[in-house]
Amino acid sequence: MAFLELRQVSKAYGVGDLRTPVLSHIDLSIEEGEFVAIVGFSGSGKTTLINLIAGLAKADEGQVLMHDKPITGAGPDRGLIFQSYSLLPWLSVGENVGLALDSVQPNLSKAERKALVERYVAMVNLAPAIDKKPSELSGGMRQRVSVARALAINPEVLLMDEPFGALDALTRGTLQTEVERIWRRDQKTCVLITNDVDEGMLLADRIIPMTPGPGATLGPSFPVHLERPRDRTALNRDPEFRRIRNSVLSYLTDVREKSRAKAARLAPERELTLPALSPRDLTAV
Repeated sequence: MAFLELRQVSKAYGVGDLRTPVLSHIDLSIEEGEFVAIVGFSGSGKTTLINLIAGLAKADEGQVLMHDKPITGAGPDRGLIFQSYSLLPWLSVGENVGLALDSVQPNLSKAERKALVERYVAMVNLAPAIDKKPSELSGGMRQRVSVARALAINPEVLLMDEPFGALDALTRGTLQTEVERIWRRDQKTCVLITNDVDEGMLLADRIIPMTPGPGATLGPSFPVHLERPRDRTALNRDPEFRRIRNSVLSYLTDVREKSRAKAARLAPERELTLPALSPRDLTAV
């Protein structure tokens, strides 16, 4: 029995002729403590997939299971880090983290609450900024608050929906290192959604590519047996890293080309009639 499992999950949006299949017959098994990265092109349905696991959306067909029990809604056993920071702007760093803590441990004493908030803020190296508002923080610091807030509920599964996509390269690299450090310490089950194969290989035990939509599904798993902690610069010289990276990229390129060819075959041929146009006589104006 897998710790987290999707069985023949399908999801579509819209009704009637406007109904669009997003995910089609998704099968996925994740073991406890495993770090899995799902990579794919924009618009393939990656966010829909993470929302189904988070309980923010319901599958049209199939089951989403945790501990072999159906996921029927959002819960504190799953923490989600969004693409956007989603912080309350009128609350400080500590207050944003404390609000998440209150949702799962409302009966803490004032001293216990303060100690836990400080612990999770320090975990993402933001202790000096604990009293600052989001408007006083950089983008990278705001995303650190999002990570601390998700960790504060002490979830069994940490879900990340392209959490570093909007950051500059240096900040993104720093946060990736922080996330891997936290994962190695706590060994939480992690699911990362990304469109960056290198990011997946830097963090994950296993990479699973997603086919292009509509009706996207998951491709084969690519295990990443690389020693941790992983350094991006050193990885670029590692032949095993290059082999796995090339295999994943080749698969993604191949399925994209097949998808485009299929779409071209199914697209109806249309004759376009251009309007009869003639130059305007400016001398008559």
